[in-house]
Amino acid sequence: MLAGFIPSITTAQIHFLIPGGAGGGWDRTARAVGETLVETGLIRSATYENMSGGGGAKGIAYTIEKEDPEMLLVNSTPIVVRSLQNFLPQTYKDLTPIASVIGDYSVIVVRASSEFTALAEFLEAWRVAPRQYPVAGGSVVGGTDHIFAALLARSQQINPNAIKYIPYDAGGKAMAGLLSGEVAFLSSGYGEVVDLEQQGWVRVLCIAAPEAIPSAPHLPTCDAAGAPGIEFVNWRGFFAAPTISDARIQTLSKMLEQMTMTEEWDQTRSRFGWVSLFRAGPDFERLLSEQATELSSLLTQLGLILEKND
Repeated sequence: MLAGFIPSITTAQIHFLIPGGAGGGWDRTARAVGETLVETGLIRSATYENMSGGGGAKGIAYTIEKEDPEMLLVNSTPIVVRSLQNFLPQTYKDLTPIASVIGDYSVIVVRASSEFTALAEFLEAWRVAPRQYPVAGGSVVGGTDHIFAALLARSQQINPNAIKYIPYDAGGKAMAGLLSGEVAFLSSGYGEVVDLEQQGWVRVLCIAAPEAIPSAPHLPTCDAAGAPGIEFVNWRGFFAAPTISDARIQTLSKMLEQMTMTEEWDQTRSRFGWVSLFRAGPDFERLLSEQATELSSLLTQLGLILEKND
């Protein structure tokens, strides 16, 4: 941990609710955070529960109903997307936002045995026959993986509605679809594919970062690889029940902030290729509000939500 940093027990335990399957970005983030909190002595124990259903709706409803001050719901950009599309009976506005923790840049991935060794080669074939090259994603239609694939398509003058997007329940299953040959390529976050990329199972054609990331300088940015202007990062963070006290909000946000200051977290974040994106309290709420405004316009342009008519 950081020199001079003395952790204090802020809570006995945290129960992490993960609104998706094992192996996805939510799952990996929650478990990485929980393990680091325990390792640094900020909490005594962490438990985890995967609760898939309704694109995250089941987890949101359970968090609201349970009213457990020791439970944190992990989520990310999709909670904003789904609220804009009116697919969720409850939204992030019905929860208590605690803090965002990391950002995970999107990537385009193919099997190591793929005929495509560079993004430009793939894009050339995709422009000719977009539906012959289905894309996997670990999120629902209209989720972040779909949005990134649609953005990439639009940058190549491909109608986003012409691509064939196949949603899987979490990144682990989407990766299985890629490796089995069910899909031609995968739209995902780098943190979800870093292990298999390092082991040589898959090839990352580009990462949607503004510049090469320090933990993986060999990965070309999408801009440099043939998709000018394409940048996309997915924040991940935590929400609590709407009934928790102000004191508890402060305790939880401070706990997460202290964790992000430790060497243990720096090592974990670097291993997964995540960038630091800690926002708490009003800053986190502002991030959510600004993203909702930006994505509303983008999703309408992509045809993923309909324009409202007065």
